Amino acid sequence: MEFEAIPGVGTKTAAALSELEDPERALSEGDVATLARAPGLSEGRAAAVARGAIRRRHDDDGGFLATDRARDIYQDVLDLLRDRTVTDYGAKRVATFYPTHSASRIAEVREFVERATRRDPEPAVIEALDGLEPLAPPPTRRVRDRCLATADAERFAAAEESFPELSVEVVDDTRDLAELARSYATVIALDEQFAGVDVDGDVRVRPDAMDEPDEIVPERVLAFFAENRSRILAAAEVHETADLDPPCDLDALRDVLDRLATDGTVVGDAELDRLTTAVDDLDAAVATAESVANDRLREAIRERDVTIEGTDFLSLVEQGARVDSLLGRELDDEYDDAVAAAREQFIDALDLRPQEADFAERTFPNDPTFPVEHEEAVVSRLRTELKTARDRRAARLKRELAADLSALRKPVETLVRDALELDVELAVARFAEDFDCTLPEFVDGLDPDAGDDSEADPPDGSESDSSDPAGFTIAGGRSPLLDVHFSDVEPVDYGVSGVTLLSGVNSGGKTSTLDLVALVVVLAQMGLPVPAERVELERFSELHYYAKTQGTLDAGAFESTLRDFRELTDGAANRLVLVDELESITEPGASAKIVAGILEALDDQAATAVFVSHLAGEIREAAGFDVAVDGIEALGLEDGELVVNRSPVKDHLARSTPELIVEKLADGDESGFYDRLLEKF
Repeated sequence: MEFEAIPGVGTKTAAALSELEDPERALSEGDVATLARAPGLSEGRAAAVARGAIRRRHDDDGGFLATDRARDIYQDVLDLLRDRTVTDYGAKRVATFYPTHSASRIAEVREFVERATRRDPEPAVIEALDGLEPLAPPPTRRVRDRCLATADAERFAAAEESFPELSVEVVDDTRDLAELARSYATVIALDEQFAGVDVDGDVRVRPDAMDEPDEIVPERVLAFFAENRSRILAAAEVHETADLDPPCDLDALRDVLDRLATDGTVVGDAELDRLTTAVDDLDAAVATAESVANDRLREAIRERDVTIEGTDFLSLVEQGARVDSLLGRELDDEYDDAVAAAREQFIDALDLRPQEADFAERTFPNDPTFPVEHEEAVVSRLRTELKTARDRRAARLKRELAADLSALRKPVETLVRDALELDVELAVARFAEDFDCTLPEFVDGLDPDAGDDSEADPPDGSESDSSDPAGFTIAGGRSPLLDVHFSDVEPVDYGVSGVTLLSGVNSGGKTSTLDLVALVVVLAQMGLPVPAERVELERFSELHYYAKTQGTLDAGAFESTLRDFRELTDGAANRLVLVDELESITEPGASAKIVAGILEALDDQAATAVFVSHLAGEIREAAGFDVAVDGIEALGLEDGELVVNRSPVKDHLARSTPELIVEKLADGDESGFYDRLLEKF
């Protein structure tokens, strides 16, 4: 895959993606967790890259959200989804859903939704997801008990790059190799020329080392699993709680992980534990054994009277004998017993095996001396032997455990990825459940199982091939964006085909109706369920939503706004245009004429448009075609509050709030003043 062909991916990001093991799969599946493991790529950036890859795969230019207000609605949708995710991954992953004109992308997400809404977001599953995280790369740890050796300069450079954990040494001949074997527990020769050499120490010839990194540096695999142990176990719990089909035997996985310590070392092997303890306790065991021997000799000396004849004393002195020799002659048996006790203590303390016990005899020799002292050279040799045995056993156990874990690497990645994706699925399921959602029906024949846009795509020209656009129909729609509890939101029925003016009283719900329409269309064209009993809509090419302007614009801003609408009326076909009180851009009389002209252009284009306006009557009179006018009707005033039918009435110019107030005052008034005012409306 040409990574730089993905929208928003430059040279640096492309290089980072190329370092992943399987970036094509991650990009095709929107796997944000894997993409975020690329160097320098945050989860947020990874989500944007995944979204760009999806757009490229579906030949989507990404221009559906054409205005700031449309993009605000989309962000509101993402916030609603994020609020229902448990993991940080899920919160980032939902950003890969976006509204689009692509039939294949909409169908792809709808398949996901069908699967997701079959999930049951049980509290136990939600709890199990808490704390779940994507797998993380472990820090590189230096391994000092082995090295790589080569006589080839190119192989040396490749080895340094492939094995940052190990020292790589240059050797010219077998003598150099033997020298390294005295410094390292294991030497791995990379050159075929060293095959069959006879060198003391653990020297292995592995020309295939680059192809088998887990065998050469098992610590790499162990570090990965040690770093991600809690994540893996959390994912296993999610699978069991949610009754998912895991990609591996979870009990066997736990058993293997039980053999791994948090620092990446092997645990549970008695012989390795013995050797490790012996190395750690060696100096203390020597000191204790010396104390045992000397304590016994002191006790023996205290309990015996030693008598030496003068001639014997003179003879021994003339022979140059020391006092130790004099004592040895008198306490020979006691000395042997003391040294034997020291050796026994030494062997027991270190739990030495029979083949190692000879070191105890050489550490405390039979030659009498007082105080009894150990042979440091022998202890040093024993230390080397124990360390070598420990390191070799640890290396073998690491290789064996790494082999077991390597076989689980791919299943574990799938295990964690599936658990994280479950969070995304459950977020969609909870969204659909919380807001009584249903999947909308596309009236332009979008097949949820379609794989491409083919016949469902409208022409690319400025005019639609249909003189009667389908528009949208919403039945029982309720917006979760309102500042009231969703259960208290009044359902709205509304449908538009073509260009329509929406009139209504102040605070009657015109803006919230536009928000509902925008929300439903954004969700539908994301492929997600919508908060309504039923929705039918055509697949719009773009959404243009213009929020209400605050106050009359100055000349420059007014000109800029007109330029925006000039581009709007000359753009792609099959768009949805929502505009909230455009008349506020300038004086009412001029506004009505300008809005009428815009509506005429949109009508010629066969676009679907809803313009909210308090000047609906004036605009209708100024328009050069029979523009439809719908109204959000106020039923009256009750205790000073408007009673409103929130569903717009078709072909009805709604009365204004002032008219309702005058009508209320006229009721029962005999002066005729209010009646005369009513006649002006």
